[in-house]
Amino acid sequence: MVAYRIDRRSGVATYVQIVQQTKQALRLGLLEPGDRLPTAREVVEATAINPNTVLKAYRELEREGLVEARRGLGTFVRRTLGAAPASSPLGEDLDAWARAARAAGLDREDVAALFTAALDTHFPKGDQ
Repeated sequence: MVAYRIDRRSGVATYVQIVQQTKQALRLGLLEPGDRLPTAREVVEATAINPNTVLKAYRELEREGLVEARRGLGTFVRRTLGAAPASSPLGEDLDAWARAARAAGLDREDVAALFTAALDTHFPKGDQ
């Protein structure tokens, strides 16, 4: 099950953070078809956010065809995204790189800037 982390200082709407984190879990293989998402109540208890915010995020995921709500049972994953499991060799390389960046004294924003620059170089916008 996914555990949502809400960054109130990020400037990103809370429901968008939930959508993004769910999609990331789908891409990394942490969530698979049939898995149940945490209930709105569980998310509210863990994050202290409004239940309507959770429901808005889940409706967006449902609109995109990624999850389905089953009345009385919860919200379940319908399909996954991507093909980059967290345990892949590339994931291990990236993990080692992140540890080296931290050891070198870089903070999260520095690492994000470096990674974004590499993404922009190797995956230009509009290049699918």
